[in-house]
Amino acid sequence: MNGGRLIPDGGGWDSSMSGNGFKKVAKKVHDLGLKFGIHVMRGISVQAYNANTPILDPIKGGAFESSGRIWRARDIGMTDRRCKWMQHGFMSVNTDLAAGRAFLRQHSAVAMAVYVLGPLIFFFSLLLRRGLSECVTENQELASLPPRGWNSYDSFDWVINEKDFLQNAEMVSKRLRAHGYEYAVVDYLWYRKREKNASRDSEGLDVIDEWGRLVPEPRRWPSSKDGKGFKEVAKRVHDLGLKFGIHVMRGISVQAYKANTPILDPIKGVAFEESGRIWRARDIGMSDRRCKWMPHGFMSVNTDLAAGRAFLRSLYQQYAEWGVDFVKNDCVFGDDLDVKEISAVSKILKELDRPIVYSLSPGSIVTPNMGKEVRSFVNMYRITGDDWDTWKDVHYHFNVARDFAAANLIGAEGLNGKSWPDMDMLPLGWLTVPGMNRGPFRKCNLTLAEQRTQITLWSMVKSPLMFGGDMRKIDKTTLKLITNPTILEIDHFSQNNMEILDFISTKDTGSSNRISSHSRKLKDEKNVLSLTSCKDHKARGWVIGSHDEELGQICWKDSLESKDQSPFCLYRRRPLLTSKEKSIDKQQYQGKFLLLGKNTKDFCLETSTDRKLTSSELEISSLASCKRNANQMWELNHNGTLVNCYSGLCATKETMKATANDAEARAWIAIGRKGQIYVAFFNLSSEKRLISAKIKDLVGALHLGFSRCKGTEIWSGKDIKPAERLLSVVVPSHGCALFDLTCN
Repeated sequence: MNGGRLIPDGGGWDSSMSGNGFKKVAKKVHDLGLKFGIHVMRGISVQAYNANTPILDPIKGGAFESSGRIWRARDIGMTDRRCKWMQHGFMSVNTDLAAGRAFLRQHSAVAMAVYVLGPLIFFFSLLLRRGLSECVTENQELASLPPRGWNSYDSFDWVINEKDFLQNAEMVSKRLRAHGYEYAVVDYLWYRKREKNASRDSEGLDVIDEWGRLVPEPRRWPSSKDGKGFKEVAKRVHDLGLKFGIHVMRGISVQAYKANTPILDPIKGVAFEESGRIWRARDIGMSDRRCKWMPHGFMSVNTDLAAGRAFLRSLYQQYAEWGVDFVKNDCVFGDDLDVKEISAVSKILKELDRPIVYSLSPGSIVTPNMGKEVRSFVNMYRITGDDWDTWKDVHYHFNVARDFAAANLIGAEGLNGKSWPDMDMLPLGWLTVPGMNRGPFRKCNLTLAEQRTQITLWSMVKSPLMFGGDMRKIDKTTLKLITNPTILEIDHFSQNNMEILDFISTKDTGSSNRISSHSRKLKDEKNVLSLTSCKDHKARGWVIGSHDEELGQICWKDSLESKDQSPFCLYRRRPLLTSKEKSIDKQQYQGKFLLLGKNTKDFCLETSTDRKLTSSELEISSLASCKRNANQMWELNHNGTLVNCYSGLCATKETMKATANDAEARAWIAIGRKGQIYVAFFNLSSEKRLISAKIKDLVGALHLGFSRCKGTEIWSGKDIKPAERLLSVVVPSHGCALFDLTCN
C-alpha cells in the first residue's frame, strides 16, 4: 500500500519492487502482442482507511490540500457503504468531495502507466469503469451499519440558524467524524419565521414556494435566498466530509392547504393536470388527518390520488437536488401511523438518483409488529417518544429494547439496505429545554452513571447514535463517552444482541446480609388497552357486547368467557351529527363510532396526544372532549379487529406483568466480530446492587461452549481473570457494568 493506493505484493511480483508496480509485467505482456488488464475493487481499502493515509494530489504530486488542510483516507471513506461480500476489504469513497475524486484520479494515473500504447487507453477506460464499479451496482446498501451523527433538536429545539448549524457541523467533522459520526441533521421547523409569538404549532409563519413546498426561512438561512434552498448548506457540510440531513413533517402544510397552491408535476415541471384540470393543495390534503401534536401545521396527503403522489415526489426530488442525504420524517409513525405515506415516500426514494437514508419519528406506542410492518420501507424508525435527560426516560427504554431485539428487528432488511430500531438522540452535554424557543443554555441532568447506562444500552441494542448536545461546548467527559471505542465497536459490529435472564441481583448492604431477587419474579399484573398492527393476530378478539339505544359495548372476547377475570369492555356511541351533517357525512361516518371513558359520555378515547410526549410520559390512549376527529373514530371489522380511523392501528388488550427486575436490574449479552463476548449489567434501582452471573450461563445464552473467560470491565478498567467462573460486580444506582470478554 503506497499512500493508500494498492500495489502488487513484492513477494509474488518481483518486478514491482522499487515502485515499479505492474510496469514491467505490462511491458512483457505488450511485447507478446497482448493487452494487460487488472481487477480493482470499489473505492478505498479498509486498511488505508484505518491507517488514515493522506490523499495524493495527482496534479501537483503532493498531499491533497483544500480548505486549508491536508485530506486523508478517513475524510473520504464511507464506512456505511462497504462492499457487502468483502466488508473488511473495501468501502466507497465520497465522490461529492474533491478529495474523493482526487483519490480515484490518482488510481487512474497509476493504472494508465500500464497501458503505454495509445490505442489501449480506451480499453483501460472501460476496464477501469467496470473495475471501479465492482461491488457497487448490486451493493448500494443504505445504512449497512447503524447511522451516527449529530442532530440539532436537543440543543436548539427549532430555533437553529445557518451560522450555528455550520459551526456545529464543523466541530462534528473535527471531533467525531473519525469515530463514524457522519450526519449533520437540521431538525424541525427550519422553514418557520422566528417572530415574537412563534412556536411549534404556529399557523401562517412558514415559508413556502409557489407549489406549496416548504423552503428554508431566509433570515435564519441566508444562503437559501434566490431559490437555492439548502444547496449551499449541503455543499458546506459535504466539504467537511459529512452528510447532510433534514427533518420533515407528514404530508402537506396547513398553510399550503389554505392557500390552495397548485401541485407541481415533477416530471413536466409545470402544474399537475389530470382529468382536464389543474390539481391543488385542497384536492390532496386530508384535513381530518392532521398531525395531532401540530394540528395547525400539517396534515396527510391522499396518496391514492396521482396528484398526492406527485406532490410527495416533488418534495423529495427537491431534497435530492439540494444535496440531502438523510430525511427524518415526523408524525407518520407510532400512534400517528400512516403506512400509505411511508410506503409512497419509500417508493419515491428508491427511484431517485441520490441515495437518501429514510428515518421515521417519533415512535410513541410502537410495537414490534408495527416495526415489522414498516421496516422494509425505511432505514431507521423511532421506537419511543422523545428521550430527554431524565432517568425516567432512560428507564423506559429497557422494555422496548428487549422486545425489539427479541423480535429480530435489529438490522433487518430495509430500504435499499438495512433498517434499525431507533432509541432516539443522546441528550448529553450542553442542551436546551423543549418548547422554550431558545438555544443551548444548560448542562445535561443525567449523572455520569446514568449517561453510561444510556449509551451502553443504546450500543447493546445497536441503535443509531445521534448526539444532541451543542458541539461547540462539548466537554471532555461527554466526548470520551460518545467516542468510547468499545461502545462504538458493539454498536456497529456486535451480533446476537439480547436481554438475558440468568443472573442474580442483590441489594448491596456492605455486609453479608444481602437481599436477593432473581430477574423474573412476578409481582403484579393489570389489563391495559394497547395498539398494534391490524395484521397482528393478537388484535383479533373484539366482539359486540351489550347494547341499548344510546350506548353499546365492545368487549374483548376472552374476558367474556373467563371465570377468573372481569369482562374487559369499552362503551361506544355513534358521533352526534346535525341534520345537515347527517345528509352530507352519512357515508363518511357509516359504521364508525366513538369509544367512551368509564362513567362519562363527554370524554372519548383518542390514539394520539396533542403534544409531543417524552419516553416516560407515553400513554396508549388518552381521554379528550368528544369530537369527530379521525383519531377518535373507530370501526369494528368482521375479523374481530377494532381499528382506529386516524392511524389505521388496531386496539388489543394486553396483560402487563410487573416484575421484580423492572425496578432492580437487567442484563444484556452480544457477540463481537472477533468472537469476543460483551456482557452488560444494569442497575435500575435507587441503591447499589451486586449483580452476578455464571460464565457458563452467559455463554449458554449464546449457545456457545466456553467456560473460561478473561477480559476487562470497560468503565472501571478492572481485569477479569481466567480462573473466575463468576462475573460479579457492585453496580451504582442507575449505573451499569460493561464487560469485554475473550473466552475459550
